[in-house]
Formats: sequence, C-alpha cells, structure tokens
Amino acid sequence: MTKRSPAFSSDQLAFTFEVPQPQRHEGALAGLSREVSSAVARILKEDGRSRPALAAALSELLDEEIDKMTIDGWASEARDRFNISFARLLALVQVTDRVDVLDALLRRIGVAALFGEEIMTAQLGHLDRQIAELNARKKQIQQRAVPIGRATGDA
Repeated sequence: MTKRSPAFSSDQLAFTFEVPQPQRHEGALAGLSREVSSAVARILKEDGRSRPALAAALSELLDEEIDKMTIDGWASEARDRFNISFARLLALVQVTDRVDVLDALLRRIGVAALFGEEIMTAQLGHLDRQIAELNARKKQIQQRAVPIGRATGDA
C-alpha cells in the first residue's frame, strides 16, 4: 500500500502577488481540516525543536497547558477529533515564525497574510495608487482650468 501524500504541499508556500480568489462553490473547503493538520505536521517537522519544547513554548504563549500528545493529534490528518483551534494555530505560527504556512491556508478563502515590515510594502503600493489617482484628477482639472482674471483692486 502506498503512503498517502500530505494534503499540504510545498507548492503552496511560495509567496506570490497573485490576488487570491475565494473559492465559494459547493465543497470548495472540503478537506481543509486535513490540509490544516498536514500544515501543522510540516511546521513541526521543519522547526527543529522537539515537540515537547514546542508544547512548552505554546503553553507559555497561550497560558494554558499544551502537551506533546495534543500536538501529535493536531498534526495527524487521520485524527479529525483533534483539530487545532484557530487561536492555537495562530500561536503555533507565531512560535515558529511560519507566516508562510498561514498565508497558504488563508489563500483558500481569498486572503493573504503579511508579516511585520512587509506591511510597509503594501503601504507603498497603496500610496502609489493614491498618488496616481491624484495625478489623474490634477490632469482633468488642468484641462479645464483657466487663469483667474479678476481685478487686483489696485487703483
């Protein structure tokens, strides 16, 4: 019997400027729980720390007890009773600095994630769009503008 490939693929991790499109057709998010579990497994595998060490880091950040068995359950695609909550997924992303994984998961619903100073890049793009709109408005006004020819009031 061949081993099933993980639901979360390496292809999903590359950053792209393509606008993510939300999938809203019937069954569009089918298998998402399995994909999240697979993503958790990938994070754990690539982090380099032991699962007990990650559990300790999560416990500290969340101020609740997280143990290795819980993490093992989150990472299992077959155990759907142990789905990770969104709050715990966010904590795992923060503890491991894996915004790339969060971004890949969010793109399924048409959303992209920026990390830290990446927001400055988005802000630059926003400012460029505002400047372009103002320049277009200025050009329209210039085409209609006439000199102001009122008397200056000098006698």
